[in-house]
Amino acid sequence: MDDKQIKMSQASAANDYAHEAGFSREEITKRYTEWARGAKYEQDLNEEHFRGPLITAETMGKLYPDEASRKNLNILDVAAGSGLAAVQLLRKGFSKIDALEPSEGMLNLAKSKNIYTRTFQNFLGEDSHCIEPDYYDVAVVCGGMGEGHIPCNGMDELVRFVKPGGHVIIVMREEFLTIVAEYKDRLEPHMKNLEQEGKWELVSRTVVPKYFLDYTGVIYIFKVTQSSTIVA
Repeated sequence: MDDKQIKMSQASAANDYAHEAGFSREEITKRYTEWARGAKYEQDLNEEHFRGPLITAETMGKLYPDEASRKNLNILDVAAGSGLAAVQLLRKGFSKIDALEPSEGMLNLAKSKNIYTRTFQNFLGEDSHCIEPDYYDVAVVCGGMGEGHIPCNGMDELVRFVKPGGHVIIVMREEFLTIVAEYKDRLEPHMKNLEQEGKWELVSRTVVPKYFLDYTGVIYIFKVTQSSTIVA
């Protein structure tokens, strides 16, 4: 293999290690902290290998074409990692960005870039109730879906964070819908249930090539339609 192929193989192996089945979220989080050391994470997931952050920013740019208004949007970067998606969002003029990330090592790396207004070292779910309901205009998830990562019921929290009329954008590897036990025959039905309950509506579902290396990605855009403060 040439040098490029070796680096791609290393990136794939490192990513697989962080998505290994049979481990708790806490163990996976420790693996991300290890991966963050020495900037290896960002070497493995550079723009050539991992197009997810760029895809996320381009999706946001199309959804919010008025460049002047972008700086006023409150955005939550969920499973923010080292801030790769936020860096791309900043380049598009989005500047009010908070981070939700459970890995201490990843969050420290993100903090060193001074790109976030607020940071929360929490998992998405019951652990993220510290975040105000109906606060954000947009919640983005880029690369946060996978084995041992965000569970299906994390979708409910995304709805809670975002104000009515705001959006949830999820960018993930398409094959995870079928090879991750938590998502197989569960994630998209759960998304559909939230739509049937009137909590959000699907704006678009788009499949994109080369999301990570040669893996296909899928982009979901949902519009939140119900306030989380409504009591049934």
